[in-house]
Amino acid sequence: MEFRTDLALEYTEPGSQRVEQKRNCTITRIKENGADYVTLEVPAISDHLDSNNELLHMLSDELTTLLPEEGLVLVAGLGNRAITPDALGPQAAEQVLATRHIKGEIARVTGLDGLRPVAVVSTSVLGCTGVETRELLSALVKEFQPAALIAVDALAARSLKRLGCTIQLSTGGISPGSGVDNARPQLSRETLGIPVIGLGVPTVVDAGTLAADLLGREAPQEKVSPRGATMVVTPREIDLLIHRAARTVAMAINTALNPSLSVEEFTMLAG
Repeated sequence: MEFRTDLALEYTEPGSQRVEQKRNCTITRIKENGADYVTLEVPAISDHLDSNNELLHMLSDELTTLLPEEGLVLVAGLGNRAITPDALGPQAAEQVLATRHIKGEIARVTGLDGLRPVAVVSTSVLGCTGVETRELLSALVKEFQPAALIAVDALAARSLKRLGCTIQLSTGGISPGSGVDNARPQLSRETLGIPVIGLGVPTVVDAGTLAADLLGREAPQEKVSPRGATMVVTPREIDLLIHRAARTVAMAINTALNPSLSVEEFTMLAG
């Protein structure tokens, strides 16, 4: 029986996983085919305010270990803003502070000199732009020569209990659209020529995967894919989940790239 999931935690053997506990967060580290996967299991993001930014800083620390120490970083928000479960990337990109253009006298008078250069793009999806995400990012990588790419996207999980309670970072590449069963060409070191850090939160479970998980056997195709359409399940509070997850992810990226600024300063500048 084959279950669809984007989470390394759900398709690797427990023996290959290193688990540690930090306060109310379980962190699982996996190395597979030379790539690193770090999964943070946390209280439901839609139900718990990260009022002291504890989760944000844990995520920032984990991201920092995966990034090169210097150089321009390109941050890409993947997904379709018009489809709420797929809007994590675009909403996070809006809150990441772009600094590539802040130079010279402008940087000095604003007190923003010394910041690491960051470029931000929201790629949208092929159906809206006619451009594959990899085509767009390949062109930007060629032009900007960044040291790394951070790609933020919504993910699919096998289990309902992981929706909105899990954050995954990986260096193994990411396939835009895989969360809604519409995987596009992969973004990875092999395809783009630079390190690619995928960062995502599971927001959907495939209906067929859920049915098989609950029943212990595959459900009839016509039951889980009426009229041949792939169905997914998402939490009722998906709007709140995306809003809070996007803020946490964006501010974790900001503080990992430019730790000299506080979350409050990033909130003011990015807004």
